[in-house]
Amino acid sequence: MMETFYYIVESIESDYANLRRTDIESDDLKLVARALLPPEITEGTKLKYEMMQYSIIG
Repeated sequence: MMETFYYIVESIESDYANLRRTDIESDDLKLVARALLPPEITEGTKLKYEMMQYSIIG
């Protein structure tokens, strides 16, 4: 069974973005290459990670 995780883009630094989980209590940030993320992300964008893909959610 594939799990689903929810994130918010906390910051963007060059070719990487710092993501924070929003579906659990966590202050940890996950550094992700922007090449793996939708190109139109900005700080504050909400993302869903499912089946090894990130997608923007409203």
